[in-house]
Amino acid sequence: MARDSQEAREGHAAGQGRLRARPSPTLAADWDGRPGEATALDLTGGYAGGRDALLYVPRGYRSDRPAPLALMLHGAGGNASHGLGLLADHADAHGLLLLAPASRRQTWDAVLGRFGPDVSLIERALAHVFGHLTVDPGRVAIGGFSDGASYALSLGITNGDLFGHILALSPGFTAHAARRGRPRIFVSHGTRDETLPIAVCSRRVVPALRHAGYDVDYREFEGPHTVPPQVVREAVSWFLPPMA
Repeated sequence: MARDSQEAREGHAAGQGRLRARPSPTLAADWDGRPGEATALDLTGGYAGGRDALLYVPRGYRSDRPAPLALMLHGAGGNASHGLGLLADHADAHGLLLLAPASRRQTWDAVLGRFGPDVSLIERALAHVFGHLTVDPGRVAIGGFSDGASYALSLGITNGDLFGHILALSPGFTAHAARRGRPRIFVSHGTRDETLPIAVCSRRVVPALRHAGYDVDYREFEGPHTVPPQVVREAVSWFLPPMA
């Protein structure tokens, strides 16, 4: 009976898009992986087809130094490795933990209609990371590309009390369930994007976010539906500015 009640509470939270996992206030010292390698978390009983979650721990990680974390989400038809690859080239230089789950279906649940099973997997993935690695609670971001960017905006605004930063790379829309916290937001979009045309996507989304009171750093670039390396560098520097 107690287990049924727990599952019901978890299902309700997932349906509302709410994440309850939080970084531990104490140091986590029981991670036994190897820095510099991506690890499948095996949260769904197997990493078949990339439909689970990947964790990358940067070289130089130390449990006595809280590290920044970015939860990165792939676009439609992608998988965990695509999400991980968005910031992979910058993780070691910035000491950045990367967590990349995969959507249960071809894209994220809220993009298809409503929050649900993808939130549950992300909850488990975050709980795993927070339970085994020392994460800086002031430097937790959610980001993604294309549908992953739309989902990052939606889940990030709904959980702004966890995510202080949102990196939305060529988003289509936001479908947040509620507004919590006041995360800072970085948005980029190509002016020649034919998949998610800028005129009906970011040029509408960004003014709406600013009107709602969010601090939005917006970058337009000359190009199609992609993420140029320079934009990635700008996004990372925005999230993790160089130390003075």
